[in-house]
Amino acid sequence: MKNHIFSPGKLLITSEYFVLDGALALAVPTRLGQDFYSEEEKDGASMVFWEALHENKPWLSIQIDYKNWKIVQTNLPESAAFILKVLQNVQKLSTEKFHSDSTYKITTNLQFPANYGLGSSSTLMNNLAEWSHIDAFLLNELSLGGSGYDIAVAQEKSAILYQNNPRKVERVEFNPSFTDDLIFIHLNQKQDSREGIRAFQSQKKSLDLRTDFSEITQKVLQCETLEEFSNLMMLHESKLSEFLGMKTAKEKHFQDCPSFIKSLGAWGGDFVLASKFGDYKNYFFERNFRNIIEWKNLIY
Repeated sequence: MKNHIFSPGKLLITSEYFVLDGALALAVPTRLGQDFYSEEEKDGASMVFWEALHENKPWLSIQIDYKNWKIVQTNLPESAAFILKVLQNVQKLSTEKFHSDSTYKITTNLQFPANYGLGSSSTLMNNLAEWSHIDAFLLNELSLGGSGYDIAVAQEKSAILYQNNPRKVERVEFNPSFTDDLIFIHLNQKQDSREGIRAFQSQKKSLDLRTDFSEITQKVLQCETLEEFSNLMMLHESKLSEFLGMKTAKEKHFQDCPSFIKSLGAWGGDFVLASKFGDYKNYFFERNFRNIIEWKNLIY
C-alpha cells in the first residue's frame, strides 16, 4: 500500500531577505502544495524509481542505484543529479532509509506551476524528511540553504511567526477582516531565491533595519483595517527598496496602480500582493498580468 504525505506551499508576507538575518517574519501556507507517495519492496535490488509529476503530468523520471549512488536512467540529467544529492543527504541523516537493499518507488506531484515560487523545493524537503523520520531543517540546510521559514510553514501547515538564529516558530492566526480585499498577481516569471540570497548576503547589514522589519511584522499581525495594512506594506517596500538598491515592483510594473503592491519573497518575480480596486482585473490584464488569485483561493 502506498504511503501518502502532503506539505503545503508558502508565501512570505514580511521580512523577505531580512528573515535570513534574524528579523521576525510572517509567513502563510497555501492550499496548493506537493504530494509524496512511496512504496518499499524488499527485493535486494537497492534501487530507487522516482517519478515526479507537475500538476499530475509527467515531468521527471529517474532510476537510481543507491548502493553505488549512480543514475541508471533519466530524462532530465541536471534535475536527476539534484535528487541524487538530496537522497544521499537523506541516507546520511536517516537510520532507516537507503541502508538496506530494498527498492523504493516514489512518486511526487507538485500541485502548482513550478514558476509560482510557492516552495517546490521546501515541500519536497519536508515530505522526504517526514518519510525518513529526519530533521527537515537539517536536510534543507545540507541540500539547499536558506532561512528555513518555508520548512516551518510546511511542517506547521499554519500561518507562522518565524525567526532565525536561533530558530523560533510560533503558530498564529492571520485572518484579518479585510482578506476578501486582497489579491495575488503573478509576475509571469520565477525568481531564483538562491541568487537573491547571495546578493543580500553580500550587503552590509543594519541592526536597525532588522528591528524595523520585526516591528512591521508585529504591526501587520495586529492590523484591523485595510488602510493600516496597506500603509505597512508600502513602508516595508520602501525600506527594502532603499536597502537593496532596487526598484519596487510597483515602480517597475504598476506606477499608476491605486493599490499598494508588495513583493513576496525574492524580488523580481513570483507573486506580489495587492488590494482590489475598481476594475482591477482589467488593469492587470491590460498589462499582461493575467494570473490573479484571491487570498481565500490561495491561502488556507
